[in-house]
Amino acid sequence: MTALWPGSEVLAAGAATVTGPWSDDLLAQGFAEGDEACLTEAYRRWGALLFTIAFRKLGDSEEAKDVTQQVFVGAWRGRKGFDHDRGSLKTWLVGITHKKIADALERRSRNLRNHDAVATFASPADEANSTATADAVVDHVVVMDELVQLPAPQQTVLRMAFYDDLSQSQIAERTGMPLGTVKSHTRRGMMRLKHRLEVDGEAH
Repeated sequence: MTALWPGSEVLAAGAATVTGPWSDDLLAQGFAEGDEACLTEAYRRWGALLFTIAFRKLGDSEEAKDVTQQVFVGAWRGRKGFDHDRGSLKTWLVGITHKKIADALERRSRNLRNHDAVATFASPADEANSTATADAVVDHVVVMDELVQLPAPQQTVLRMAFYDDLSQSQIAERTGMPLGTVKSHTRRGMMRLKHRLEVDGEAH
């Protein structure tokens, strides 16, 4: 089987040296106990399946490879949490795969939301032309540059909103700031960023 990620060649090559037969129960037991030969065999048996599941959901082979790697790394590190009474090793790995896929989709959505939020400052909603994407990229750079010049509280609040995709209530809970203070910092920070973009736009 073709290796799915850098370093997995070792697992793929090692699979040829595993002696068997390996029942699912013995494989699961050895995996949970930290037997690297069982990790090799688990990859040989189910690596392609997990990659296929991820690829069908994400539609991107590189993301699918990353997810597959994350599944095996995460499963191996957390192997003591595997409970054979609750299901097979294969089922457990598939479950982890779905969680990693959900994480990947959430990151993708968050990145799109952040990009759209920045683009909103750049142009009216009804303006759609071939330069919109380039303008949005430039505006994003301007916003990030201006962000570091904000007072520390405003910068903290906006970074948590932009990068962590947190609501104002969540920001208040994490920072210990009163919700009204968070709202005030958000409003002032956004007004300053918008003003900077408008000034830059007039300059051009």
